[in-house]
Amino acid sequence: MTRVPVLEIGGTHVTAALVDTDNGRPVEGSVVRRPVPADAGAGEILDALAAPARRIEVPEGAHWGVAIPGPFDYGSGVGRFRGIGKFESLHGVDVGAGLRERLLPRPRNVSFLNDADAFAVGEYHAGAAAGHERALCLTLGTGVGSSFLRGGRPVTEGPSVPPEGRVHRINVGGLPLEEVVSRRAIRARYARTAGGAGGAGGAGGADTAAPGEGPDVSDIAALARRGDPHARAALTACLSALGRALAPWCAAFRPGVLVVGGSMAASWDLLAPALRAGLDAGAREDGRTMEAVDLRTAARPADAPLIGAAHWVLRQTGGPAPPARPA
Repeated sequence: MTRVPVLEIGGTHVTAALVDTDNGRPVEGSVVRRPVPADAGAGEILDALAAPARRIEVPEGAHWGVAIPGPFDYGSGVGRFRGIGKFESLHGVDVGAGLRERLLPRPRNVSFLNDADAFAVGEYHAGAAAGHERALCLTLGTGVGSSFLRGGRPVTEGPSVPPEGRVHRINVGGLPLEEVVSRRAIRARYARTAGGAGGAGGAGGADTAAPGEGPDVSDIAALARRGDPHARAALTACLSALGRALAPWCAAFRPGVLVVGGSMAASWDLLAPALRAGLDAGAREDGRTMEAVDLRTAARPADAPLIGAAHWVLRQTGGPAPPARPA
């Protein structure tokens, strides 16, 4: 099996593709992307997820790989979306059964994995994490997605990774990490330092600025490149805080590379120095020796989740393999 059908589900879109695992790329012309009404009813959402899949040529009895954000029961294929503002109607719904009913021709099976894990596995097989036994992969966008890989497998338990292998579960100064570094946190920090809307923040500058107020992260990055000190200070403070938070886990897990994807990676020239400074500062504060970690942007930012989902299917069909290996 060299051509594997996959779905990548995001908060606003779904992408279907055939991935050629021989060359590590989606088959030319097979990628179909469509919007998803994340606040619609369960049936409408499932119809939308299956719609692009029905536009590509898939053989009878194919095994699909599906990358989907959490909270989700990846083993059973049941949604656990509650209180997160998207896919709420899929809470408790057997998404696997719903897709098997809607995909044509009918699939033999559907295997799910976390979208950040799919990104990481894709970068391991065909991108910036290739050749590294241990890698930490982050997606920086609306929030912070993460995957700790060992030998190409996500590590979700053990003393060297955060709970479930998710850095968003880390607390910084008593606040969840995403209150310190995320799209919302950066915008809020800039609003405060620039004297705009926003109130007093906690560690890293979280406050109550609404997402629609003020410039977005890409605009803040553009301002920083033009010499705006408030924009540069906001980005530096938030990414340095991320580095400090990651430092103890990098010392414990010892990744050879830290790969960053997501929409914020477009501002890598500004983010990388701050992230590196935070890692170094965090290592000094932690008191442990941290091996040098190579910082890289994703080599396949658009394709990596698709490639990762395809390789996940190969792992599932090649014999029993646990979804995670303790560190």
